[in-house]
Amino acid sequence: MTTTLITGANKGLGKETARRLIAAGHTVYLGARDADRGLAAARELGGRFVQIDVTDDASVRAAAAHIEVEGGLDVLVNNAGMEPRLPDNSFPPPAGTTADDVRATFDINVFGNVRVTHAFLPLLQRSAEAVIVNVSSGLASLAGLSDVASHTHFYPGISYPASKAAVNALTIQYAKAFPGMRINAIEPGFTKTDLNGRTGTQTVEEGAEIIVRMAQLDADGPTGSFVSVNGPLPW
Repeated sequence: MTTTLITGANKGLGKETARRLIAAGHTVYLGARDADRGLAAARELGGRFVQIDVTDDASVRAAAAHIEVEGGLDVLVNNAGMEPRLPDNSFPPPAGTTADDVRATFDINVFGNVRVTHAFLPLLQRSAEAVIVNVSSGLASLAGLSDVASHTHFYPGISYPASKAAVNALTIQYAKAFPGMRINAIEPGFTKTDLNGRTGTQTVEEGAEIIVRMAQLDADGPTGSFVSVNGPLPW
């Protein structure tokens, strides 16, 4: 039986990924900050709930200890994330973006990723076929951001693309450090979720497809890659 943890799993892409992996036979821990929402989602889907705030060391350590006692972990999906938006759902202008604004985004998207990965590495290293899936973004592609023909070139915000580019760099470095694991970054596509004010153009079912696929890799699967449902993406 494969045991999987998904952070930020009480709604959106995380919840849909949990639904699909449970249907595929995984034992899934739905990680969430809010206990009521997390428990409700876990009960609805037939999964297990674990409280985890990726910005809090003690919370992450407690979640790791809880899952260790219950048997260990095979797959980690670093899904929890945020995209800064103003009250009118527009993007914070570059001229008005401070270091504190960028730090707030990085605390969840980057440092949260490291915090969770670090805490769960001992459990994953005991698994015969450990997998880590880092939910990134097409906006992490420096090639895309710098290509005037690409839609990503027109994204005006600063902190979100920078944070996801950092996630991609982390993915590469972790994959090199742990060659026995399958560690990849994925681009789910512009999905309609609360993260983007529900402005996305595809459903959570469509967005979760590549996450689910990469969470089920065997030992012959790729590692250190950045992919979408349509295949490899430029860094």
